[in-house]
This record gives sequence, structure tokens and C-alpha cells, in this order.
Amino acid sequence: MRLAFFSLLIIALHGTSASADPKLDALLAAYPDQLASYTDSELVWKDGARMPLGSASARRPFVEMLDHGNIREQFAIPYPLASAPFRQPGQDEDPGRIRNEAFFLKMYGDCRRGEVAQKLRPVAWLPRHGGGTVRATTVNGVADQLEKVSRELDALPEGLIRYLVPMSGLYNCRTIAGTNRLSVHAFGAAIDINAGFGDYWRWAPPKPDGTYLWRNRIPREIVEVFERHGFIWGGRWYHFDSLHFEYRPELIALAKQGWPRE
Repeated sequence: MRLAFFSLLIIALHGTSASADPKLDALLAAYPDQLASYTDSELVWKDGARMPLGSASARRPFVEMLDHGNIREQFAIPYPLASAPFRQPGQDEDPGRIRNEAFFLKMYGDCRRGEVAQKLRPVAWLPRHGGGTVRATTVNGVADQLEKVSRELDALPEGLIRYLVPMSGLYNCRTIAGTNRLSVHAFGAAIDINAGFGDYWRWAPPKPDGTYLWRNRIPREIVEVFERHGFIWGGRWYHFDSLHFEYRPELIALAKQGWPRE
């Protein structure tokens, strides 16, 4: 009787066990300082906080997921690495663009309350080419990874530097254009390279049927460097933003695994 009581107590304290999920495993591995474990229904943080994972079994309309995505839906669209062909994505194929805002606020802080700025540190951007300095968050080692990116990009052939210098910004406490959702720039975890060579879906006129024709001028060599250090590329989106890179190492890890499915 006493053994049964203690077994029930352990379950009550720690939650029920979860079925193995390679996507959530990748999430835990990507943010080991922040995330502790998961159950079938909740993500457990190192400080004991819990967040609902939501469901990804019934695919919701893209706009609903974009505006109110849950944690599982962040993995709804597989991300292809730079080694995959550059191509026109299918309509609303925006891998990584679905974000659960509560997850990012918990992870990085709320810039509107001054919680992000205090965690930023300067990073020299392509110093050999006079790229100046950007400020990136130290959370999850983002600033450290960006330094590695900068170092590798600085060593690329001279013909590629024009895509990178001048860069177009990193930290900016703002929402995404046309929405009320915070940009990843507001967390200090995204960077825009030279807008003079970037293509953005809002700058492009739609076709007569209302769809968009994908455009990109950023060379593969640049994308590969960012991906090597955990940054995904907005040029992989149907709603393309080819100057944009954001730190999402869990999506890169799953892409390298062939994007395992449940």
C-alpha cells in the first residue's frame, strides 16, 4: 500500500511519461539550458514552468497557425537545408515561420519590458570588411554562434561580401510588418543582411491570382554558413524574406535527420 502511494505521488509531482517524439527531443537538445523535459501534453522548463504543447494531429489553416501556433505546430512544415534545391515553395510553405509567441517570450524575455536589451552583447560583423557591430542575445549562445557566422562569412570570396555589408539590422523591439506578432528581431535572435540584395514578399507585386512568385539573389554559400551554426533562412519561405536569418537550431537538427515524422 505504501509503495503504491509513493508511486502515485511521484506521478503527481513529475507528470505522466511521454511517448518519444524526435521533434520535441530536438527542441530539448537545442535549448539545454532552458528546457528540462516534456510529457504528452506539456513542455517542462528548467525552472519548473510548464507550457501546453498543443496538438499537431489535425492540421489547422495556415493563417490560424501563424497567428496562434502552438509549440507542436512550430514543426508543422519541414525545413530544407541549403543543400536542397532552391525552388518556388508551395503556397504557405513557410518552414519556421509558425512560432508560439509564449515560448519565445519565456525563452528570451519581453523587449517591451526591457527584458531583452539587458541580455544583448556586441558582436563584430565582418570586421575585415568594416561591417560594424550588432547586438545579439546571449541567451542560448546566440551571440556566440553569430560570431562564428561572422568569422566564416568574413573569409568568403570578395565577390560575396556585397550581400553581407552593409547589414540591415539585428535587434529591434518591433512587431512583424502587418501583424501584432513580435518579430524574432525583438528577441535579439535574428539578423537581416544587405537589403539591397534581399527580396521580400511584401515588396513584390502579387500575380493576378493573388499568389507570389518566389525571388532570391542570395548565394548558397552564405545560406550554408548560417545553417551550419543553427540559423534558418527566410528565403525558404513562400512568403519569402531572403535577407532574414533567425536562430532555430532545432529545425536545422531535424533537417539533418531527414525530418523524422511521428
